Amino acid sequence: MGIRTPVSGSEGPIEAKLDRFLKLRSINGLSESWLYDVRDFLENYIKYIDGSIDEDKTLDYLKLIQDKYSITSYRKRVYQIRKFLTFLNIDWASNILPPSEPIYIPKRISSEQISNTIVYFKENTYYLQCKSLILMGVSCGARAEELYQLKPEDIDLDNRTIHINHNPKNHQFTKTKASRISFFNQEAKQALIEYLEFYNRKTSLESLYSQSHITRLFRKAPIQVKDLRKYFSQTWDRLSGPTGTKKLLMGHSIKSDVDCKHYNGQSEEDLKKIYDRVMNNNIGITNEGG
Repeated sequence: MGIRTPVSGSEGPIEAKLDRFLKLRSINGLSESWLYDVRDFLENYIKYIDGSIDEDKTLDYLKLIQDKYSITSYRKRVYQIRKFLTFLNIDWASNILPPSEPIYIPKRISSEQISNTIVYFKENTYYLQCKSLILMGVSCGARAEELYQLKPEDIDLDNRTIHINHNPKNHQFTKTKASRISFFNQEAKQALIEYLEFYNRKTSLESLYSQSHITRLFRKAPIQVKDLRKYFSQTWDRLSGPTGTKKLLMGHSIKSDVDCKHYNGQSEEDLKKIYDRVMNNNIGITNEGG
């Protein structure tokens, strides 16, 4: 028989402990969208175990969702359930081990796919918005979530610079919890100028690239917003750009990279010179969308 642990008492029922757990995760800098997902994972788990932590029921639940989700989605849920159980001081939580990461073969994104996606939006009311997002995404390497959170003041058109901020108070988050800069090319600059003129007239748009709005627009597009970052990375490598600079521009974790962490002290001017040498005139997009 499994170990059953009612979670209530002086600190309240398990739902109250879940709220406290999520508050602690929030002040640790997790994005609102990820916290929403974590809450959903854990509320489904709590509903299944009927509010009492039970080892057998927990294992039954994990088996149930293992058959329902992909390995990647399943791993995310297992990690969050284990973190929550550890937070509750459940001693058998350490026995819950997720499966190994699946072998991942990166999806190759071609310049033709990018061009076709621009053309896909040609007759759309929000063509200028989608075009600017695509051209900026493929030329700056930001994550989709970082693009969704951009504000007009984060974009420096004169210097072709994008400020990717980690500022939870302003609802902006990065995966590494650190702000950084990246750059965009001349083609993206022109698209942004045209879009910002449209944006300032179109009062119904509350943000530059609202996630729900953009996700809906891209639902049947040839590629998705997350693929723009892939194109940037693959193009940078094909053009033999320095790996250390790419990590800094894309916001990769450098905790285990001794060179980037301790020696690669590039100024903003240095980074821009390297970027322009590698990417500015070599992005490879045939802008058939006009």
